[in-house]
Amino acid sequence: MMRAMKVMKFGGSSVKDAEKFRAVAQIIREHSREQRVLVVLSAMRGVTDVLINAAHEAEAGDTRYKQKVQDIRKRQEEAAAELFTGSAGSSAASQVTSLLNGLIDQLDSILHGVELVRECSPRTLDLVQSFGEILNCHLFAAYLNSSGTPAEMVDARELILTDDSHGSAEVDFPASYDRIRRAIERIAGTPVITGFIAATADGITTTLGRNGSDYTASIVGAGAGADLIEIWTDVDGVYSADPRFVPESFVVPEISYAEAMELSYFGAKVIHPYTMIPAVEKNIPLVIKNTLNPAAPGTRIVQTAEPKSLPVTGIASVGNVALINVEGGGMVGIPGIASRVFGALARARVNIIMISQASSEHSICAVFPESHARDATESLKRELAPELHARKIQEFSLRTDLEIVAVIGGDMRGRPGISGRLFGSLGDAGINVLAIAQGSSEMNISFVVRREDRDRVLNAVHRAFFPDGDPFKK
Repeated sequence: MMRAMKVMKFGGSSVKDAEKFRAVAQIIREHSREQRVLVVLSAMRGVTDVLINAAHEAEAGDTRYKQKVQDIRKRQEEAAAELFTGSAGSSAASQVTSLLNGLIDQLDSILHGVELVRECSPRTLDLVQSFGEILNCHLFAAYLNSSGTPAEMVDARELILTDDSHGSAEVDFPASYDRIRRAIERIAGTPVITGFIAATADGITTTLGRNGSDYTASIVGAGAGADLIEIWTDVDGVYSADPRFVPESFVVPEISYAEAMELSYFGAKVIHPYTMIPAVEKNIPLVIKNTLNPAAPGTRIVQTAEPKSLPVTGIASVGNVALINVEGGGMVGIPGIASRVFGALARARVNIIMISQASSEHSICAVFPESHARDATESLKRELAPELHARKIQEFSLRTDLEIVAVIGGDMRGRPGISGRLFGSLGDAGINVLAIAQGSSEMNISFVVRREDRDRVLNAVHRAFFPDGDPFKK
């Protein structure tokens, strides 16, 4: 009978120092008693940012990058010194420190090359960033071995094959799955796999983009045929709302893949939508767990969640957004206006988060990151210059300092009164809504408010749908 298998991914906050290493190692040992565990690690907290900054400094000829390299060296040496104690530990510390210093010397040489040529290409930046995960996994695997848990450091560049889109590479799933399966079958102990990084067919280092280590965990889980993927972080699970703004929020024990994707898109600290794709395709459940509170059950993400007593799963928000309104009588009944509006925004590389259009065809509004406001306005002025000149379209109305709030739940479908309760609560709180959008899936109602109203909005809506507090509390 095949032994159960799961992937356990630990983020940077979970492995930021020696103390956290010990806690994570204990969690792995406990879980390894019942099933096979595949470990995926991020870099130590903050190291990736340090590496990126060092690369940019080297590119600018700023020699402060050298101090950043030494800071990373010191952090690794201090962690090794704390982790390996006693005579046997001293020998292990010496060996792993020598290995880590060799890698950091390589990093220093690469950055020196960047300084000399005054250029850091996306390819080089990927290589520089890879050192965070590589260093961390070598150190952690050595610590597991020294503490009695057989382990092997596994470089994900040997497992995950991608194209050469540096910064956010596209994965060749069939080839990667084959490599992963063969590697896992070969390794007898606990694999400690580098998150975030991969490689092209020519062995050139690539990275997987935002939340890349979560993506690695999902890919490894799908390729190895895991029964479960656990994402260990510093929160107890997926909350009904951001607890920083809504003190009455609570952890939701189970949500669907679709709900998780919606919540993630609108800013909830869950897991980035594309990182779930391999797990979704293989129907592998994911669980969000807390390294600081391992006894907490966390949140389980599955294909189809059990029906809940309440229709709404969670409330999320996206800040620092702007809204632009294209309005005019000359738009009514004219084919192609919407295409031109969105085409102009696409050419300006504006990321549209939400759209809303009046049924009269008199106006179209788009909501996007505030940082894109200038590019969006200029591109629309160029595209619609004839209509503006002929007064068929009014001057664009741009609003900044806004927040998108989304009410999300798979059980909202087919339930009358959801919109009434939502907007009734906003009316009672004296909130002015600037734009509204709802998908035909009936899983998400999104609306735009002033940023200064965010806290009042989130709390008013949360009380409207969860008047008795945590419905899962026993």
